[in-house]
Amino acid sequence: MKRTHNCGELRLADIGKKVILNGFLENVREVSASLSFVVLRDFYGTTQIVAETAEGVQNFKKICKESALEIRGEVRERSSKNPKMATGDIEIVFESVEVLGECIHQELPFQIAQSREADESARLKYRYLDLRNPEMKDRIKLRSDVIFALREAMMKEGFLEIQTPILTASSPEGARDYLVPSRNHRGEFYALPQAPQQFKQILMASGIDRYFQIAPCFRDEDARADRTPGEFYQLDMEMAFASQEDVFEVIEKVLPPIFSKYGKFKKASKAPFKRIAFDEAMEKYGSDKPDLRIKLEANDVSEIMNKTEFEPFKETAIKAVVVENFKQSRKFIDNICKEVELQSGEKVYWFRLNENSELTGGISKFLGEVKGELKEALSLKAESCVFLSAGVRKKAQNTAGVIIKRLGRALPELIDEEQYEFCWIVDFPMYEIGEESGELEFSHNPFSMPMGGMEAILKAKNGELDPTEIKAYQYDLVCNGVELSSGAVRNHNPKLMIEAFRMVGLDESDVVEKFPAMYNAFTYGAPPHAGIAPGVDRIIMLLSGDESIREVIAFPMNKNAQDLMMNAPSYVTDEQLNELGLIIKED
Repeated sequence: MKRTHNCGELRLADIGKKVILNGFLENVREVSASLSFVVLRDFYGTTQIVAETAEGVQNFKKICKESALEIRGEVRERSSKNPKMATGDIEIVFESVEVLGECIHQELPFQIAQSREADESARLKYRYLDLRNPEMKDRIKLRSDVIFALREAMMKEGFLEIQTPILTASSPEGARDYLVPSRNHRGEFYALPQAPQQFKQILMASGIDRYFQIAPCFRDEDARADRTPGEFYQLDMEMAFASQEDVFEVIEKVLPPIFSKYGKFKKASKAPFKRIAFDEAMEKYGSDKPDLRIKLEANDVSEIMNKTEFEPFKETAIKAVVVENFKQSRKFIDNICKEVELQSGEKVYWFRLNENSELTGGISKFLGEVKGELKEALSLKAESCVFLSAGVRKKAQNTAGVIIKRLGRALPELIDEEQYEFCWIVDFPMYEIGEESGELEFSHNPFSMPMGGMEAILKAKNGELDPTEIKAYQYDLVCNGVELSSGAVRNHNPKLMIEAFRMVGLDESDVVEKFPAMYNAFTYGAPPHAGIAPGVDRIIMLLSGDESIREVIAFPMNKNAQDLMMNAPSYVTDEQLNELGLIIKED
């Protein structure tokens, strides 16, 4: 017999009905030899079952928790209602039980309801049990709902869903490829795509006007809280005959309603999102992914501080972050400084103003000669605290950014957490001097359109313009300090592409060798095009309010890129290796 109801739907209106429920045995509470209360759980909720006979009590004593059951009985009103359960007004008077799938383990690796508090390795190894936790089930359902909503919204905007290949060619796109050996072409390898970047640009050259897909991407890179190793998904999109503004318009239509509907916080930025130039973001927030909910900014006080006799401030960049109405202890300040130094690797300095606006603590004794100038420049008020970073400009900026984020987390009054605050970071530099190489390198995406086009590249080539001053039509979408995606207006002009690559010491043969399909497609006349690819996993992590991206993925790998449940990666047989013409080289 098919179940008549699920475990989350019975109500007072169903009293007197004979029902069949299927689910997992969550709990048994034996009151006496002839009375026990049973909780049955399925995907939809829980229902209480009452066994009021000695035989019924004995039936449940024989069954291990988490066994899959079929239970038959009659609905009646509960004498002691449970407002915490959706079905808390009723209970099922037990008539019969059948074990559909027996759990043979008396002891579980963890309690299902507390699985999220268990050791992560255990959770990943027994993920099928972890996912029985209603909190985890809700996250998987949220993921399904959000992906459906994204797909629906993109189609409404006229985008065509197209699947691009999973087995493709290896290409240098920033991260390590996952390689797949070819059986038919010994010594040659496919690669799993780091992103569908080349395919979607080729689609634009193919006459497709608006493309999207919920695309799997594969990168052999280390895990972080907001990045899972191995694979991830993104809302990949590209638009022909389009500009940066066209991309912004689509994203600003698609994402806010989804964040407002499905998010933990019901308030989300509305179009147009705030736009911040990369240079401004680094100066004001010390980061190209600022959390605009935090009401703090960095101020440049280099010129003033360079006048002091304090040695670390000599001929260097100094950034100051001011916290007004500061009531915290010296211990709090020391902890913030330690945390920032641990994360940034740079020293943090501080001083504060007491109730009489006198400079005290930290490095205050070195600031006598610039005290007045400093107060005026920073508009300092009584009972404020100033945190400072110093070093070459980029390091001073980055450290100031860490200061802002650590203070935002530590002081609730500085952040409006109950919202999703979006912004666009725009005008990224096309080139930069590499920290390790000391040579000119692409700073973000080599296939982006440089602002100023061919004229700017030729001026830089002729020495009339510093290459690091060339900006690109590149943009990042940031929400609450999390980078959701990068995008760009693409360089669709083969001649301009070659000149842009020559700036970093590569010529036409390098481009043709590394990106033959895309380059050749562009030589047949490609339209201007632009795109972006917000990360689906990160979107859902923000919506659910989780700190780790692994909480919103059904079967994630651990931080070492291992699937503990499936035991992957694993060794294969010599026969399989021989078929592929491979030999394992021992370290």
